Amino acid sequence: MFLVCGEALFDVFAVARTPTGLSLDARVGGSPFNLAVGLARLAQPVSLLTTVSNGFLGERLMQAMREEGVGTDTLRRSDAPTTLSLIGTDTAGVPSYAFYGDGGADRLLAPEAVVDVPPATRAICLGSYTTVVGETARSLRALVERHRHRALIAYDPNVRLNVQPDVEAWRGQLRWMLSRADLLKVSEEDLALIDGRTPEAFAREALASGVSLVVVTRGALGAIAWTGRERGEVAAPTVDVIDTVGAGDTFQAALLTWLAERDALRREALDELSPTALDAALRFATQAAAITCGRRGADLPRRAELPAV
Repeated sequence: MFLVCGEALFDVFAVARTPTGLSLDARVGGSPFNLAVGLARLAQPVSLLTTVSNGFLGERLMQAMREEGVGTDTLRRSDAPTTLSLIGTDTAGVPSYAFYGDGGADRLLAPEAVVDVPPATRAICLGSYTTVVGETARSLRALVERHRHRALIAYDPNVRLNVQPDVEAWRGQLRWMLSRADLLKVSEEDLALIDGRTPEAFAREALASGVSLVVVTRGALGAIAWTGRERGEVAAPTVDVIDTVGAGDTFQAALLTWLAERDALRREALDELSPTALDAALRFATQAAAITCGRRGADLPRRAELPAV
């Protein structure tokens, strides 16, 4: 089973002016939430570790997780509000963002929630802003320290400067994770923000620090992966892009699924991946991400839409 850790929130889009204000379209989201849904749609057992509001927005998040097949036994509930990410556009169509998350439920995961994880947990996945803000950030560090020798640790920084504008906080989290993550996936854009080196130079340090598999996604250019022994690279499939919302989460879900289907969610299995296997894993993940890019919003693919094993 996968245990995904982090926020579940609402993306709220301003869709039209009304005589007295604005019409809003609120959609369930959050990078860890999307990753959990992506794994469930790819037929992987998965549970989400976070705190969800007791309010009506929290209830809608709970309903969405149940409908998608995401386990909720690891969730905690709180009277704190649900985080909102507001997205609007100006007359030229340029988006602007406002984030309402201070005091939100997703920042309040208590340390006692991470003492025990389900016995069937094979991989713990984390990233995004809850690793760098609030009580949740401290609790997730405790989770990694307690369980990193019992389950594979998969990390995707997924930088959100509109939530935590302090770049050094993200850099510090990345440095801390380098000696604790088994699989590190990072976008080239995020790498430029918090590291500044070439993907190759960064991968060398990450591998030397103890990471077994480093993957850098490059958008339309595809993805590159390194282990201590091998390197793989694939181009992205051609697709008519509708938007890229959820593409990175889709890539991570598909990469983890490819590994799970081959019983490779272990450090030693990652270390032994051949160049052919690396290329196959990257192709599977980029194909999945391309499907999401060809649809509106974070509409992640299901297992039947991707090649069989």
